[in-house]
Amino acid sequence: MHQLNHPAAYRRGLLLVALSGALWGTVGIATQAVYLRSDIDAITVGFYRLAIAFPFVAALCWKRLGKGFFPRWKMVLIGVMLATYQVCYFAAVGIIGVAIATLVTLCTAPVIVALASAVFLHEPLGRHTLLALGLALVGTACLVGFPDEAAQQRHLLVGIPLCLASAAGYALVAMMGKSLAGSCHPLQSTAFSFGVGALCLGFLAAINGLGTSPFGVVWGLLLYIGLVPTAIAYSLFFLGVHTIKASSAAILTMIEPMTATLLAWLLFGERLSAFGILGSVLLLTAIGPLYLAEKVRR
Repeated sequence: MHQLNHPAAYRRGLLLVALSGALWGTVGIATQAVYLRSDIDAITVGFYRLAIAFPFVAALCWKRLGKGFFPRWKMVLIGVMLATYQVCYFAAVGIIGVAIATLVTLCTAPVIVALASAVFLHEPLGRHTLLALGLALVGTACLVGFPDEAAQQRHLLVGIPLCLASAAGYALVAMMGKSLAGSCHPLQSTAFSFGVGALCLGFLAAINGLGTSPFGVVWGLLLYIGLVPTAIAYSLFFLGVHTIKASSAAILTMIEPMTATLLAWLLFGERLSAFGILGSVLLLTAIGPLYLAEKVRR
């Protein structure tokens, strides 16, 4: 990958992936508003998310690639993993709560990516990358926090494996996106993975019942979820991961919980604790060593 050696391309990749993480952080706020206005469940929201995003990204891909618009088996696998890690995460949230599910999923994902990238993509784990990973893990732990309800502890044996499955699914999506970057356009892999993911989640949503048909404000929220933090954010992510390491991309996307927490504070009055503020600082600080890692690598 020649672009990986170019400083400007590397900085652009970091910016795009960081922006995608920030956009993903708005999903929880919009989804919470959907829950308050309808009886649509989490799996159905996930289905609408991918189903709305698919035609948008597919149209962009067709306009850009024309007859080169065709699927590959890895894109199908990415789509299945998109559906899988969303379903596992949504199920874990219902069992052990949002805080623990988010913490375990988002913190173990970069660990899985970093280790798997070292084995399969031959990406070295330098001391700067390990420092960034450590800062991000500690920062996310402080930011999200740990609920102490006894009832949640009894469900950990079921919830934690679901979180790990979700993290593994995301890790595979990141690595597959990276491996496809040199042979096809990012919009191509994004479009087909969304289509496959929508089909998978649509089947599950139909089994569980789609709930009340969306209307009014709910449709607006679903359109936002499908277009902004999905179609646009994932396109930015796949464009950005083209020029940076998969492990770095996974670390940067942990900006997502920070964004979600800040928006909850601004929109719903949920104040950040001292540990939450510390976690935000550590999470942002984790970006610095990524630049140092690239400087040392060059």
